[in-house]
Amino acid sequence: MKRSIRGAFGVAALCMILGGMTAQAQQPAALVIEGGPLIDGNGGVPVHDQLVVIQGNRITAVGRKGQTMYPPNSQVIKADGKFIVPGLWDAHSYGTWFLNDFYVNNGVTSLIDNGLGGELSIIHKEAVNRGKTSGPRYVISIGSQSNNPRFNTGYEPLLFPDRIPKSPADARQITKRFVDAGADFIFFQDAALPLDVVAASVDEGKKAGKPIALERVGNPLTLMKAVDMGFNYLTHSPGVAAEIAKDPSKWRNELDLYSDMDPAKAQALIKTLVDHKVTLVPNFINIAPGYQKDFRRFEEEDARILRDPDVLSFYPEATILGRPTALGLLRSGTSRSQLPTDPAVLERRRQGYRNLLKFHLDFLHAGGRVLTGGNTQVQRVAGVTIQHEMEAFVEGGFTTMETLQAATKWAAESMHLQDRVGTIEGGRLADLLILNGDPLQDIRNAQKIDTLVFNGKVTERKYHSWPSDPFMDSGDIIFGNPPVESLAWVVALKKATTGGGGGEDEGAQAPARGMPNPPASPQPAIETISPTLLTEGAPATTITVKGFNFVRRMQVLFNGKPVPYKGVSPTEIQVMLDETLLRAPGKFDLVIKNPPPVATPDWGNGTSNTAHLLVDFKY
Repeated sequence: MKRSIRGAFGVAALCMILGGMTAQAQQPAALVIEGGPLIDGNGGVPVHDQLVVIQGNRITAVGRKGQTMYPPNSQVIKADGKFIVPGLWDAHSYGTWFLNDFYVNNGVTSLIDNGLGGELSIIHKEAVNRGKTSGPRYVISIGSQSNNPRFNTGYEPLLFPDRIPKSPADARQITKRFVDAGADFIFFQDAALPLDVVAASVDEGKKAGKPIALERVGNPLTLMKAVDMGFNYLTHSPGVAAEIAKDPSKWRNELDLYSDMDPAKAQALIKTLVDHKVTLVPNFINIAPGYQKDFRRFEEEDARILRDPDVLSFYPEATILGRPTALGLLRSGTSRSQLPTDPAVLERRRQGYRNLLKFHLDFLHAGGRVLTGGNTQVQRVAGVTIQHEMEAFVEGGFTTMETLQAATKWAAESMHLQDRVGTIEGGRLADLLILNGDPLQDIRNAQKIDTLVFNGKVTERKYHSWPSDPFMDSGDIIFGNPPVESLAWVVALKKATTGGGGGEDEGAQAPARGMPNPPASPQPAIETISPTLLTEGAPATTITVKGFNFVRRMQVLFNGKPVPYKGVSPTEIQVMLDETLLRAPGKFDLVIKNPPPVATPDWGNGTSNTAHLLVDFKY
């Protein structure tokens, strides 16, 4: 019996050994960073001769060199004389696919996407996290809630980035839908919604444990009402300048308001914000371009990147829309600072900038949290903007350590992600930088990146001749990458040619009696497409397209090629997509083209607005 037991244990032990060897053989080689001083993001004194062990996409151990075991077959990066810091965050940005290289190349490994992405932001977040495409880690709201009439056509899909809730119940439903789709936080873009509608959404977001963000205050949602209601993440520090000015009715310019700061009002507001655990993203350079002592150098560093031929090969100048961007300035040779020429105004606003910095420094020292955010979109050089914002923090009196935490740990905390990213500790995702200079001695050394590790892998830092994201789209980023473009035009065309209104008012739509065959074609338009999202490798699928002015002999073009369809009525068709069209991920265009001649040439050439079908990666 003893022999049997001993034999059983022997077999079990052998199985465990073999199983362990198999598991070990299947594990990817570990990455070990050794030797450099570690600035882990927690605010403590840097520790020399440290060792960071990374397996998969996680940090598995942090210890002293010579006292921590290396996993077998480790790839070792020698960091002697270098400095190890967490990857940086841009805490106020907009997901724009062609800027991915800009962020990562300049050390930004995470960004907070303020609601322009819609379904694309969901896809991109997962694709980056799973290593399918390059780019920073996206923390997403998917969309925002506002009262912007341009997004009130009635055709906006459920996950459209800008939703206009019509009642408290509708606000709850919109918020819950964003949460269920994977939103990391709830975002409001303006202050014009009724307070009961806002309160319902905030309550629903807090039930889900989500941060609640706001970009603008005003009427009826003032800063103090927003704080009392539970908003805890304020981009642009909205309403602060007016709240602390001695006479807020005297000025309209934000720096003028800051110049008129009442110290007693400022301290009272700081106490309220700290008591309510509010986080501020001041966007120093965005609010006050040109007032930083090194602003001219900032512009030259922006321009230097935009002279890179690889950058110019894909940077879409069409997205500039006439605004003062680094690329536009490079062309014109002018500055975007536009400082006042009147000496009295210039000095007043310089004082306003100094007070802007002082308020946020006092807020930090009172226990608040201030984050680095660039308001980064196509008008900024992504990544570099955060490096410059960090310099503005230091210029304003923040220590270099406080500045690094504003760009790392505190940003992660604001999104309730501190147990995943933001610091270099065991169990965290492995996003970190190895720098050739000490950022605590000079914050500009954060730009001296020797090695970037993202999601556990050493990442190549270069501008690719074409971004790797198959969903890249630059045509409608300002309007949220919608599944159907030009919806305002659709509404206008419908009213002009059929007497109809928006999506909820079918007006004088033709009944479903089959497809007409007029001698001259009306201008067609697409209102909705369903579904909007498939997965690569999907079987043959039928897509429902609704709109108006559909006729016989029209063509449906998918990715530029004709595809078969069934005409249900002048307002609906069923488009058949063969499985061969769904084998690769990407964002594919669908348009309808009516045969010539066109009866209403003032409205178009017979080709509809564009709808998009997203084909996601298969995991």
